[in-house]
Parts: sequence; structure tokens; C-alpha cells
Amino acid sequence: MTPVQPWTGVVLAGGRSSRMGQDKALLPWHGRPLLEQMQALLRKAGAQQVLVSGNRPDYAGIADAQPDLGPLGGLASVLARVPDAITLVVVPVDMPLLSAALLSKLVAPSQHRCVAFEDQMLPMCLRIDAGVREALSMLMAGAAPSRSLRALQRSLQCHRVAVTASERAAFVNCNTPEQWSALIHENPD
Repeated sequence: MTPVQPWTGVVLAGGRSSRMGQDKALLPWHGRPLLEQMQALLRKAGAQQVLVSGNRPDYAGIADAQPDLGPLGGLASVLARVPDAITLVVVPVDMPLLSAALLSKLVAPSQHRCVAFEDQMLPMCLRIDAGVREALSMLMAGAAPSRSLRALQRSLQCHRVAVTASERAAFVNCNTPEQWSALIHENPD
């Protein structure tokens, strides 16, 4: 079996959190901010390095070169800082139920440039090369509706990994105070 190549984790933490009404990245999850939880998860899963996408000086965050372009804009700013032939595992800051075991399914040896789970945009594994950069550049130059992770995955013919019903529960993310409250209630310290 081919060994897994070294990879870098990326936490997307540059959103405005407008529906939440406060910064999601700093919400407390089991004694630490969500952002730190996601960084620790990526390290536990095997990331050699973890980058933070977003204007977060306290976390050496990579600010969006073009603001207000959502996750795709954050990803573009990260790609401007990394070399080709690197593998990135990208997670949102607000998905605390993800596990290292689940992330390992994304980085399993593969010839695909893009790997994500069935019916999910994130988390996602990207193997960076000129083709990925070109696809991202074309989407960033296009009209607003084309600037999405969905469009990027479509253009890269993203490989989909099957998940079980119990694994699917890990993809819960939190966008509102009500969702956050329910998640905390269902997953106490």
C-alpha cells in the first residue's frame, strides 16, 4: 500500500459570522475556541502544518487578498502562499464534530486532485498543481455565482468518498445561535 504523503491543514476562519451574531471561530468548544479545536484536530489527523485562512493576527492568519469572496476567496489567498505539489486538507472552523479518522479518509493515497465526502463541500482535500491553480483563477475572475467551492469541485471533477449514516453526523456546522445551542446541548463537556 502506498503511504500517505505529508499534508498541510487549512482552517477556513475568515467569515463574517453574520447569522451567528458573534465570531464563530472564538466560540468556546470543550474549553477552547473553535479555531483552536480545528487546528488541534488537523494536527491529530496528521497535518505537518496548519494554516488559518482569515484575518486573524493572533493565529498567523492569511487575510483574504480579495475580501468578501467567501471560502473560495480564502482558499485563493492560501494557495498564493503555498507551493505546487502540496496536499491541503481544508476544514471549516464551525464543524467541531469532525474526527481525525474521518479526515484520514480524505488523504488516503489517491490520484485525484480533489477529494470530498458525498454531498459535502467541506472538508476537502486538494492536491495543488497548475491545473488546480488555473481552475481557481478562472473561477475567481468570473461572475459572483461561479465563485464557490461547489464550482471549484465541479471543475476539478472532485472524487466523492462514501460515508456511513453515523459518520454523516460529523458534518454538522453551526451558523446560528440556535444551531450552536443545540450542538452544545447534544455534546456537553
